[in-house]
Amino acid sequence: MLIIPAIDLKDGQCVRLKQGVMENATVFSENPGAMAKHWLEQGARRLHLVDLNGAFAGKPKNEPAIRAIVENIGDRIPIQLGGGIRDLETIERYLDNGITYVIIGTAAVKTPGFLHDACYAFPGHIMVGLDAKDGKVAVDGWSKVTGHDVIDLAKKFEGYGVEAIIYTDIGRDGMLGGVNIKATVELARALTIPVIASGGITNLDDVKALCEIELEGIMGAITGRAIYEGSLDFKMAQGLADKLGINT
Repeated sequence: MLIIPAIDLKDGQCVRLKQGVMENATVFSENPGAMAKHWLEQGARRLHLVDLNGAFAGKPKNEPAIRAIVENIGDRIPIQLGGGIRDLETIERYLDNGITYVIIGTAAVKTPGFLHDACYAFPGHIMVGLDAKDGKVAVDGWSKVTGHDVIDLAKKFEGYGVEAIIYTDIGRDGMLGGVNIKATVELARALTIPVIASGGITNLDDVKALCEIELEGIMGAITGRAIYEGSLDFKMAQGLADKLGINT
């Protein structure tokens, strides 16, 4: 299982939010490129980037920071990126500039035809981020909870050809309260494509709990606040995942 460091970008800085609230941002680094290099040196095999300003604005807002990260990482590990991606031109630009996977969130829910077109135009490079509260999908930077059921939407998008589903329990994200194992397993069991868990990872116990359900189709887990504040040692977490993983 991959333990995936998150680099959330706000105003060109690396931050973390609590429950997606922009005003609840903690700045962890003013140099996202250096932070990306740090996680690479710590043994990260993938990075997860989010353009937070872009997610709220509906268009890219942190491209200079994203370019700095790509320059520091090169093609050594895959980089997945979400936030404010609403058209095919943006996807093409990001992929051309070195991003490996583009994550579509709000636009997938609001304009599924766009997601379908993206999967057709860029096969193997499109993921969907489904952020949920009590099983219902949230959009627009988590500011609106829809009536859409997470599992129903994920199955629909699987049919479009998305590479993976990134599932975030927004009630737990940034709160260091543990992973919603039950909801993550239910989603993974309903799909044949992989699920990447996100939101709530606190310590090695959470990593162990995720490894125990890896066979259900959980390919990775995104972690942010825990590795920045020190409740989770990234290198130890990936080491534990490797030790307990199904591919070792």
